[in-house]
Amino acid sequence: MIEVYYAEDDESIAKSVKEYLEQQDCKVVVFGGIADLRKALIGHLPSVLLLDWNMPDGEGNEFCQWIRERWRDLPVIYLTVRGDSHDIVTGFQNGADDYVVKPFDLAVLYSRILALLRRARNTKETKLFCDDLMLDKEKTAVYCQQKEIVVSQPEYQLLLLLMENKGKTVTRRQILEQVWDSSGNYVNDNTLTVTMKRLREKLHHPLCLKTIRSFGYRMEDTK
Repeated sequence: MIEVYYAEDDESIAKSVKEYLEQQDCKVVVFGGIADLRKALIGHLPSVLLLDWNMPDGEGNEFCQWIRERWRDLPVIYLTVRGDSHDIVTGFQNGADDYVVKPFDLAVLYSRILALLRRARNTKETKLFCDDLMLDKEKTAVYCQQKEIVVSQPEYQLLLLLMENKGKTVTRRQILEQVWDSSGNYVNDNTLTVTMKRLREKLHHPLCLKTIRSFGYRMEDTK
């Protein structure tokens, strides 16, 4: 299912978009302000974000820059009345993947969402970010505050799994199966605890690496 976060302070427009997209089997959450949307994104990332430029508690262009500093591959589409060529160029420069000027056809909007998600699936992100951490998949390297950190292979695979699922909780069982043994005949459960402890120490105990007690772990931006 396609999850959509939609920042829109015009209730009638938000209602129309939400109802249409839900008819296409999308899950849509509408936010009337940027502050609430910011909190929601830190906890969970949707499939795509629809963003109005003019919001009551801030401007969408500044918020889009904030998003791109944290999630470079989150699909973002502007839905705005600002159709001037300068505004459109600025929107793309600030990180938008697409730009739709109001009024718009709902069927066309849905088609644009599908096209954007297809492109996103075909684009492999080689660098993953979370707060001050960066994982470079091409170099198989980990950086904290722009300094390279030497990690073991299990530590790297553990961090990779969590960062690829940023915003989502990964269970201990999933980690053990995917990092140590895909057949399920993995090593002792304590191995994960020890590996996580060492990884945290090497990364200077980052706040973005959360423990979900007795369940698993989650990476989420805190800045």
